[in-house]
Amino acid sequence: MGAALFGAAVEYTAWNVSARARAYCDAGYDAGGAFEIAFLLPVMVGIGVFLGATTCAAALHLTRRAPAPVRACAAVLLVVLTTVSLGWWLFASRGTLDGYPGDSGLCPASNIPPWWPAWIPA
Repeated sequence: MGAALFGAAVEYTAWNVSARARAYCDAGYDAGGAFEIAFLLPVMVGIGVFLGATTCAAALHLTRRAPAPVRACAAVLLVVLTTVSLGWWLFASRGTLDGYPGDSGLCPASNIPPWWPAWIPA
C-alpha cells in the first residue's frame, strides 16, 4: 500500500514539474499541449501506483529468503529507483520539448527552465 502511494506521489510531482516547465518556457503549452499534459496526469499516477506496487511485490518475492532488514531495504530502494526513473523520463521527454519554439524567451532552445538544477540532466 505504501509503495503504491509513494509511486502515485512521485508521478504526480513529476507531472506537476513537467507542466510548470512547459508553462514557464511556453513550449507546447497551447491548447493541444495543455490537453496532453492534463491527459497525462491520471495516466502517470496510475502507472506510478502500478509500478510501485509491482516493484515492491517483486522485490519482496526475490528476497524472500533474505533477512527482514535486507528485504525491506531492497524493496524501498527498488521502488524509489523505478518510480523516480519514470518521473525523470516524464520530465525529460514531455516536460522539456527540445527544439520546440517557446515564446516566453525565458528558456534556451532546449526548453529546460533555468530553475532546473544543472546537476540533474534532463
